[in-house]
Amino acid sequence: MKTSLDTSKIGKTDISVTRIGMGGAPLGGLDSKTARKTLEYAYEQGIRYFDTAPLYGSGLSEIHNGEFLSTLKRTDFVLSSKVGRLIVPGQDIPFNYTKDGILRSIDESLTRLNLDSIDIVLIHDPDDHYSTALNEAFPTLAKLREEGVVKAIGAGMNQWEMLRRFAENADFDCFLVAGRYTLLDHSALQELMPLCLEKDISLILGGPYNSGILASDLDSKSTYFYDPSPLEVIERAKEIKQVCDRHQIPLKAAAIQFGLMHRSVAATIPGPRSPEEIKDNIAMASIKIDSDLWKELKQEKLIHQDCPE
Repeated sequence: MKTSLDTSKIGKTDISVTRIGMGGAPLGGLDSKTARKTLEYAYEQGIRYFDTAPLYGSGLSEIHNGEFLSTLKRTDFVLSSKVGRLIVPGQDIPFNYTKDGILRSIDESLTRLNLDSIDIVLIHDPDDHYSTALNEAFPTLAKLREEGVVKAIGAGMNQWEMLRRFAENADFDCFLVAGRYTLLDHSALQELMPLCLEKDISLILGGPYNSGILASDLDSKSTYFYDPSPLEVIERAKEIKQVCDRHQIPLKAAAIQFGLMHRSVAATIPGPRSPEEIKDNIAMASIKIDSDLWKELKQEKLIHQDCPE
């Protein structure tokens, strides 16, 4: 897998992903031409890890990914998709974490992707379905991993608490956790991240910009966890930006690099909507940040004292 970007290994597997990956949720809302240009540019810039899911655009993100990725040599990229949501005509993509649902989901994803394999399969948002996810979805995926059908298995969520329970009770390779280890939210730091290091479970960070606010003008139009940003969050982000400004570092650069400094983190996957956003993400990730910035953020009590610097 030739790439100009740094790579990191996923858990105990032999899979390596680029530290900057491409989150596929926004692709579900793009037309095919824009999606193709964005994917092509990501690959040109060295990105070799692509994440998608049936939920994103009711299958459209997978279709867009597949139209481009199927033109590449299969060993030249790593792909993750998700299980737990089935696309059923006339229904609101129902949850299904049963064995049959998992196998059907993978088959349907492969059809949309026009590929013969998915490298990493993640159980998607099982917040209200812990028991079925652990006792049906996980064993199904573990068998596929044992048979070599998939290379790595994990779970993808917007919370860390259930991921910790999964880590304690099953043999996962990785977790995709969105928005829970960022400049504004360190909630995964104290319990999930040390456990993942202990168990050799790699973390993939979704939402490094907390769904927009850390890549915005920090005003009332910004979003935080997909809703309008609360005033206190905007004020905190402004305080962080003031420290970044003193060090002549863009807030966005600090945001995308913050998560990658933790040893449990293999990759971060912002969700670009255009080649321009990809160019910006890679540029922000490439800026050299002195440890004094992180030290000052700690002194100002804007990031947790245990965050690596």
